[in-house]
Amino acid sequence: MRYLMMTMRDENQGTPDEKLFEEMDKFVAELSAAGVIVAAGGLDQNGMQIVQRDGELVVTDGPYAEAKETVGGFALVDVRSKEEMLEIARRSFAIGGDGVCRVHEVFL
Repeated sequence: MRYLMMTMRDENQGTPDEKLFEEMDKFVAELSAAGVIVAAGGLDQNGMQIVQRDGELVVTDGPYAEAKETVGGFALVDVRSKEEMLEIARRSFAIGGDGVCRVHEVFL
């Protein structure tokens, strides 16, 4: 089973400190060595939105005034069960603290 796990960043959150990055790097390296992480990374907080209207692409660069939170990072994991994915989420929150992680199963 593959899941896309997206860590949400609230507009009021500050920049994570170096210790958090180091701990998360170790965690990602462990999961990568175990073959669980397919891809992972942090995301530009500004991003862009692409919408097709009447056959034309409309590109809007962020940040978006109406958005209260953005996706700050992601991990695409390949696990045996939903429970294994939830354990990865628990361990991630143990490193990063409280927050929100949106998860979608990926169908191949």
